[in-house]
Amino acid sequence: MTMVTLQSGDRFVANSTEIFHQYGVQLEVGYDFEAYREILKYARPDQTLGAPFDPDVHKLTPQNALWVIGRNADGEIVHTQALRMLEMKNQSIAEYFTHNFRDFPPAAPNLDLARSRYRASPKSKRMFGSVCYNGEFWIKPGDDSLRGQGFSCVLGRYAFCQALQHWNPDHMIGLMAKPVACKGFPQRLGWMNSQPGALRWFFDGRDAPVEGFMVFMDREDMHYVLELPLNDLVALAA
Repeated sequence: MTMVTLQSGDRFVANSTEIFHQYGVQLEVGYDFEAYREILKYARPDQTLGAPFDPDVHKLTPQNALWVIGRNADGEIVHTQALRMLEMKNQSIAEYFTHNFRDFPPAAPNLDLARSRYRASPKSKRMFGSVCYNGEFWIKPGDDSLRGQGFSCVLGRYAFCQALQHWNPDHMIGLMAKPVACKGFPQRLGWMNSQPGALRWFFDGRDAPVEGFMVFMDREDMHYVLELPLNDLVALAA
C-alpha cells in the first residue's frame, strides 16, 4: 500500500473535516470485508454486499480494497461506500470490462446475465494503467436523511482522496443506473466524465433493459476536483 502526501488534498481534508463535524457525521475506513458484510446486515438489510466486494469471490486486502462507513451522532450508520483496485493485466478499461462486466452486476434479483452486455466507449479503449473501482455508495433514507442536503458532494470526493492516498491510481471508475445518473448524481459526487449506454442489464421476463452509465476520471481530474472550494459546492447542491 502506497501512502502519498497530496497538496491538492490539503484543502479538501480541512474543509471536509469541518463539514463532517457540522453534519454530525464521523467516517470510519476499514479493510476487513467480512466485517463489512456483517455491518451491512444491520445498516442496510435490504441491500446486501455487492458482488464486486464479496470476499468469497475476490481476494480483498488492505493493499487493494477498503470500505467507508459514516455514523451519525447516535452511532447509527448513515453512509457506506467501498473502493477496490482492479487487476488490469495491461488491458484497457474497454478490454477489461468486455471480459468482466458480469462481475459488476446491479443489486437486483432475476438478472439475466446472458442477455446483458457492455459497450465500450472510444475513450475507454485508450485508458490504460492502474484503475480503482468505486461502488457501494449509499446514504440512509428517511425523514432525517442526509440525502438532498449537498452532503453527497463531500462523500464522493472523500472516495477520490482515499484512492489517491492509498494507491494513486491512473484512473477511477464507477457504475450508475441511468435514472440516477440523469438526475445529476455524478456531478454532485464530483465525477468529471460519464458514458451513457455503457451497460444494458436484462432481467428475466422483461424485454426492456436497464441502462447503466460508467463514470470515470483520471488522476489529474481527481486532483482538480479536490482543489475546488468545497463549501460552495455543498451550498449549491443542497
